Amino acid sequence: MTAATVPDRQDSSDAGLRPVPWRRMAGVTWRQHRIALAGVAVLLGALAVWLWRLGIPVHHAYAAAVACHPASSASCQDLVNAFNSLNDHMTGPTSIGGVFLQLVPVLIGAFVGAPLLARELETGTFRYAWTQGFGRWRWTLAKLLLIAVVLAAATGACGVLVSWYYQPYFAPGSLGLYQIPPFVTLFSLRGVAFPAWTVAAFVIGALAGLLIRRVVPAIVATLAVYAGLAVAAGGFLRERYLAPLVTSNPNPSGTAWIISQWWTKDGRFVFAGNPPLNLVNQFCSAAPTGNSKNAPFGTFAQCLAGHGYTQWTSYQPASRFWPFQWIEGGWLLALSALLIAATIWLVERRAA
Repeated sequence: MTAATVPDRQDSSDAGLRPVPWRRMAGVTWRQHRIALAGVAVLLGALAVWLWRLGIPVHHAYAAAVACHPASSASCQDLVNAFNSLNDHMTGPTSIGGVFLQLVPVLIGAFVGAPLLARELETGTFRYAWTQGFGRWRWTLAKLLLIAVVLAAATGACGVLVSWYYQPYFAPGSLGLYQIPPFVTLFSLRGVAFPAWTVAAFVIGALAGLLIRRVVPAIVATLAVYAGLAVAAGGFLRERYLAPLVTSNPNPSGTAWIISQWWTKDGRFVFAGNPPLNLVNQFCSAAPTGNSKNAPFGTFAQCLAGHGYTQWTSYQPASRFWPFQWIEGGWLLALSALLIAATIWLVERRAA
């Protein structure tokens, strides 16, 4: 008997095979990353329950204080004090709640984004994944886009809840209730900025994993890069999104973001910040004594104005909150798109 032989040629039907459909890659992405996505769901779900339970008494106390009349009565002041007493744990960026909230995007980026490609590269399973019919660039794009969309939707909904919690603190005309400037307190966790920062952290983690090819170092790199980006945005970029307003009013709005203050005399710059203690002592009869760092210099603006000194304040009004949100969200999404493109380009050209 002679062995049957097959001609050494590619079958015509194989040559025309179509690529694997995108919907199948969605299923693969879910199966591979369902544990990480479930962890995100648990984190955001616990955060939502926490904010809801804390927010209910805050809103009730706020509604009771606003509805009380006359506002100057002792009973109304008691209600105002009761509302103000609820802000200790959540209203500041350095408070327990504030720190926890600000860690959410970077935790998602480090523990969902960094292992996304690094684990495949570290374990060597990318050799199998990249030889399938879907193709390595489509495989990378599908993973990044699908997970980014899910994260953006989830954190966007969570950002709405964060804004709901803080709404009484930012409410205009709140009858002397405790208010906080909207630009400097958890700005990145409200509105458009929350999902934009989360997606940026996720993509930073994915690119770090591709470059480093190790999960743990990629997590560390993601934390470091995100921290640097957040500090740069909060400390340098954000205040320059729009040109700040300048006023000589010594008492600008309590919800305004004060950028800088300086003094002039006869139209010439004299000094920045608080006036020197010796100058206050010279012109103001009720000048404070002792440590100049603890002196209430703001109370002497009118006194010094009578001697030709003018205090100027550069600030961002609270009305610019949403324009700033869209500006920050826009450049973060543009950065994320650029990093996704760079990741796909590197996947296509990196040697297996």
